[in-house]
Amino acid sequence: MGANISTVGDTQATLDAIRQIVQALREASRWSERNVGLTSAQLFVLQTLAETPGMSINDLAARTHTHQSSVSTVVTRLVESGLALRSPSGADGRSVTVTLSGLGRRTAARAPEGPQGRLIRAIEQLPAARRSQLASALTDVASAMHADAADAHDHVPAMFFEERRHARRRTRHE
Repeated sequence: MGANISTVGDTQATLDAIRQIVQALREASRWSERNVGLTSAQLFVLQTLAETPGMSINDLAARTHTHQSSVSTVVTRLVESGLALRSPSGADGRSVTVTLSGLGRRTAARAPEGPQGRLIRAIEQLPAARRSQLASALTDVASAMHADAADAHDHVPAMFFEERRHARRRTRHE
């Protein structure tokens, strides 16, 4: 039994929209790596830190709508490249504050905003009911795609295209 016209049209429209989003993210990542020397995820975190200096990793994760471990990995790369600094905060010394170095501030200022910020704003501008429907539908699709994966429940999504660059680098040096 074949899919009806409405299902086919809805599926194509959905895939076309996802393709446009992924293409914009991929192009931004290539541009960022070519022109700034950072992945688009690194640039996104850098620009987020420029907007609100002195954030904790947890605050930065909340601002970028990303898991804390993924943001921490990106921050580590920014610190290693001299663009960001980690410093202890709080009386107990367990909390860490992340700030930009002078080079980090200059780099953030000269680069245009990436698509992640625009994507977040576009989602946040949807009415609450549509945002909830979108989240639910995409979560269902992602779950269905990972239904057979042994680690589907343990997998924490990395920031857009950050894992691809990291995996490629590791493979080249092995």
